[in-house]
Amino acid sequence: MTLSRSIARGIWSAVAAISVLLTGCATVNPSEQAKGAEAPSSSTGSLFSFLPRVDSRPGLSPLLPSDALQPIEVGSTYSLNVTSLTPPSDIWDRIRRGFAMPDLEGDLVRDRTQWYSSRPDSLFHMAERSRKYLFHVVEELERRGMPTELALLPFVESAFNPQAVSSAKAAGMWQFMPATGKDFDLKQNLFRDDRRDVLASTRAALDYLQMLHGMFNDWHLALAAYNWGQGSVKKAVERNQKKGLLAGYEDLTMPMETRLYVPKLQAIKNIVANPAAHSARLPLIENHPFFDTVTLERDIDVALAARLAEIDENDFRLLNPSSRGTVIFSAGTPNILLPWNNAITFKRNLQFHIGPLATLTAWAVPSSMRTADIARRFDMPESDLRSLNKIPPGMLVKAGSTLLVPRMGHTQADVPEHVADHAQLALQAEMVLRRSTVTAKKGETVQALAKRVRHDAADLAKWNKLSATAALKAGQALIVFTEVSVLASAPRKDNGVKHVAPKPSRTAASPQPSRKQAPTAPSKATAKPKK
Repeated sequence: MTLSRSIARGIWSAVAAISVLLTGCATVNPSEQAKGAEAPSSSTGSLFSFLPRVDSRPGLSPLLPSDALQPIEVGSTYSLNVTSLTPPSDIWDRIRRGFAMPDLEGDLVRDRTQWYSSRPDSLFHMAERSRKYLFHVVEELERRGMPTELALLPFVESAFNPQAVSSAKAAGMWQFMPATGKDFDLKQNLFRDDRRDVLASTRAALDYLQMLHGMFNDWHLALAAYNWGQGSVKKAVERNQKKGLLAGYEDLTMPMETRLYVPKLQAIKNIVANPAAHSARLPLIENHPFFDTVTLERDIDVALAARLAEIDENDFRLLNPSSRGTVIFSAGTPNILLPWNNAITFKRNLQFHIGPLATLTAWAVPSSMRTADIARRFDMPESDLRSLNKIPPGMLVKAGSTLLVPRMGHTQADVPEHVADHAQLALQAEMVLRRSTVTAKKGETVQALAKRVRHDAADLAKWNKLSATAALKAGQALIVFTEVSVLASAPRKDNGVKHVAPKPSRTAASPQPSRKQAPTAPSKATAKPKK
C-alpha cells in the first residue's frame, strides 16, 4: 500500500514538473528576443524537444479562430478503411469481402434468386465445378481493383464450364464470340481455341469488362454491354438521353436476355452473401491456388503430359481445355496448368522420361491432295489420317492446309510458332459434276439418250425440265452433268506424288451435287464459282 502511494506521488510530481517546463518553454525574456538569442535549454527540456514551440517573436502572433467553436457533427469526420488482420476462411468469404457493386433490387432479382434457390443440387454442382478456377479469377480481380462479384459471372455465362459452346458459337467459361475473342488476342485455329483457355480467357474477359466500365462508368451498364454488345448499349443510352429520360440499366429498353442478365448475377451474389438465408449449400473451396503453371519447352502429347503428371487425362483437359487435338505445341501453348502438387510430380517425371515427348507433328500440305496420297506418304491407313484430322470421306485437302501426321524423318522438329498460331484446314469435294451438252439422235427418247450417255433418266429429265418418257427431236441439245475428279488426268510430279491442276469447285461445306442428289435446272450462273 505504501509503495503504491509512493508511485502515485512520483507520477504527480512528474506531471507538475512537465507543466512548469512547458510554461517556461512558452515564455522568453524580451531582452533575449531583442538580441535574437534562443531560449535557454536544459537537459530536462531536451527530452521534450518533440513538442511544438510557441513562437512569440513580434509580428508572429498565433492564429486563433475568431468564431465560436462548433460541435463536431455526426459523419463529418474522416476514417480510414482498416484491413482485417484475419484472413478469409475460404474463397467465398474472400469474395464477400470484395463486393463493391451497388445491389440491384426488384421483381426480376427476386425471381432469379428464387429460381437458383429452388435448385440446390444444380447450384452446388455448378459451384463445385468452379473449384479449379475460382481462386485465379478472384486473384486477378483483386490485382486490378475490380469488384469480386465479377468472379461469379461465369456462373451466369457458362456454369463455369470452360468447354461450353452456345448456339451463337460463343465459347469458354467467359463465352467469347469468335470476333470478340480475336479483338482481345484469343487465338482460334486448328489446334487450339484460347477462348477456352483458363488464363487467356480470364485475362481477356477482365480487359473487356474494364474497357466497358471505362466507357459507361457504371458496372451494370458494363455488364449489359458484355452481354448485348457495347454498340447496342451505347445507342440505347443515347436514345434515352435524347428523350430526357434516365439512362441507367433498369431504364433502358433491351432484349429480355440482357434484361435478366444482371438480375441473374445479383441472384448468385445474394446466395453467396448469405447461403443459409436461401437454403443453399456451397462446397468448401479453400483460399489457396488449385493449379500451378508449368512451362513447356518441347511439344508433348496430351496423354503423355497427363501420365507424367499422374492425373487422369480428362482432368488434364479440364485445366487445359484450349487444346483441340492430341498434342500440345509449345510454340503456341507455352504453358500448361496442373494441380499444385501434380505440377511438382510432372517436373520430376519429365526429367527422367526416356523417349519422344510427341508422336505427332503438323505438316503443311504443298498442293491440293487426296487423303489416300497423303496417307501413303506418311505410311499410315487413310482412315486413320481422316479420323485424326476429322476429314470426311470423298474430300480433298487444299493447298496450304495443315494436318496432324506422325513424326518421321525430317518431321522430328517441334512445330514453329507461325504454324502453331495460324494452322487451318481447308477441304473441297474430290468429285464434282461438270456441265456439258449432248445432242439427241433421230427417234431418241429421254430414256434412250440417258442410257446412251450412261446417266440416270430421271436426272436427265430433271436437269432439262422434261418428262422421263418424252420424245426428242433429232439434234436437240440436252444438258448433262458428268461426275469428274477435280484433279485432271494430266499428271505432274510434286513431292513424289502425281497431281494435276484442280478445276474450280465448291468447298467441302457446299459440295457439288452427285448422282444421288441431282441439281435443279441449270442457269448461266451454274458454271460460275461463287464468290
